[in-house]
Amino acid sequence: MHADSLRARQPPASLALEKLNIPHRVFRHERPVESLEQAASDREQRPEQIVRSILFQIRPGEFVMVLMAGPAQVDWKKLRRFVGRSRIRMATEEEVPEVTGYRVGTVSPFGLKSPIRVLIDTSVLQEEEISTGSGIRDVAIILKSMDLSRALERAEIVSLTEPSHP
Repeated sequence: MHADSLRARQPPASLALEKLNIPHRVFRHERPVESLEQAASDREQRPEQIVRSILFQIRPGEFVMVLMAGPAQVDWKKLRRFVGRSRIRMATEEEVPEVTGYRVGTVSPFGLKSPIRVLIDTSVLQEEEISTGSGIRDVAIILKSMDLSRALERAEIVSLTEPSHP
């Protein structure tokens, strides 16, 4: 595919949001994204506004996606307790595209290959405007956090953030 047509292609997450009539913007980075801080700076956001979509396997063949704000880390104990499983693990690089339809680094909670249980950490909703993966590398979706929760109406809102260490 020609590079220009690839750049102009509408990301799958944007198509999914359009179907739901959810207002959003597509942001295309001018340079490859190397870090959370750079992504935030390019998008004129703070790192806490970048939402990471993290996939966990809670039992063989069963996955859950956790949306976390910026550098916040998932508290494994809280997640295990919430899903009622003593053994969980992060999905492998091979499992992520199989389950979501997206490669690692492009994962979005919108336009997933098949329905997945989504947990939104409360940290995500503390920001008015956020950005998520779009399904295409170096392209983001920018939207209001209230629109994210409207688009993911079946998602559960839960506090899974590790307590911050002073």
